Amino acid sequence: MLERYEIEAFLTLASELHFGRTAERLGVTTGRISHVVRRLERRIGAPLFERTSRVVRLTPIGSRLAEEMRPLVAGIEEAVQRAVDAGRGLTGELRVAYVGESAAPVLLRAVARFTERHPDCAVHVHEAPLATTRSSLVDGTIDVLIAAYPFDGMANGPALLHERRMLAVAADHPLAGAESVSLEVLGDHPVVQYPAVTSTAFKQDRTPDRTPAGRPVPKGPVGGTYSEMLALVALGRGVLPVGEQTRRYHGRPDLAYVPIHDAPPIRRGPVWLASNTTTRVREFVRAAVDANPLPAA
Repeated sequence: MLERYEIEAFLTLASELHFGRTAERLGVTTGRISHVVRRLERRIGAPLFERTSRVVRLTPIGSRLAEEMRPLVAGIEEAVQRAVDAGRGLTGELRVAYVGESAAPVLLRAVARFTERHPDCAVHVHEAPLATTRSSLVDGTIDVLIAAYPFDGMANGPALLHERRMLAVAADHPLAGAESVSLEVLGDHPVVQYPAVTSTAFKQDRTPDRTPAGRPVPKGPVGGTYSEMLALVALGRGVLPVGEQTRRYHGRPDLAYVPIHDAPPIRRGPVWLASNTTTRVREFVRAAVDANPLPAA
């Protein structure tokens, strides 16, 4: 087994490729770093670095060792940090939010479980406007968001809520009384569009450009908010694929919701900025999963 100081010296030198800077970072002499490297090379039986008076380079064996060792060391450090956090309890603040009323119960159950486990960490809950969900994650206004997938460009998952897709139509629309419809009907009616700031992947999933058979989908007007999009549907300006929870939270006499029998379910879950994957964020996602078990298939 390698000693911790040997691993630290090797990985630091593999990163710096300079004995002086490595020694400075670790608070030892360059002679100490040279001694550690020579000892490692004797144990492995091959050079790990090419050393001249001007340059230090990793050998192929050294490069592979560093590449394989880094994630292992990171995993050990994360495990130790989780143990420390569990012993001390998490502190600080966490800002969480949801998009759409159907995601609110999922978030609140997650907050309750997280707070139970980490009472010293203050959790602030917000509703995120559709137009600012991404920017709020990027600028740090929100740490974790419960939203519908796909949410490209962000870390996400696992899904906490599945709901079947339905087609929102005006109450007097010809499809209002149908038992169910196919995705192909999107080629026959204008489809209300999401705001321009919505990601391309999300819009293609909800309001595709073409039907499964390849027919073009007519584009209807753009709504600034979800409620505005449903208002456009009620006015007869177009139809809109939605999740079945919309019928529960946006039930109104001027709208009808028709099941789409050949569409995959909508999935919702935690979303966060990958570079903001803190211990608090990881623990909140774990609490969210534990508090919102999906029913057996």
